[in-house]
Amino acid sequence: MRQEDLEYFRNLLNGQLADALKQGDLTLEDMTDNPEIFADPADRATMESDRAFTLRIRDRERKLIKKISAAIARLDNGTFGICEECGEEIGVPRLKARPVTRLCIHCKSKQEEDEHLRGE
Repeated sequence: MRQEDLEYFRNLLNGQLADALKQGDLTLEDMTDNPEIFADPADRATMESDRAFTLRIRDRERKLIKKISAAIARLDNGTFGICEECGEEIGVPRLKARPVTRLCIHCKSKQEEDEHLRGE
């Protein structure tokens, strides 16, 4: 992979990491703001449902932060853009679509097909 491509992905991943961390901080601030008291149980149930939804989103963001950090580590150690399954280079178009990917399109397709056959 060319040096300018590596710099492009480093900037992209660092930007995504900063955005995800900022979003996580905002989520935590929103959830720790004034606890509300509800006279109506339906209002409380709605708030609890919204809170559970927010926590699921936060968990997805946490997982994405780990993936972004791992991709940055691969940039640092020179393995970014190399498929962890077959060792072939992952195409730049695939990396632009999903910069945290660890698998080339062929290996990812095979993995998804195997998961489908196992019923996952």
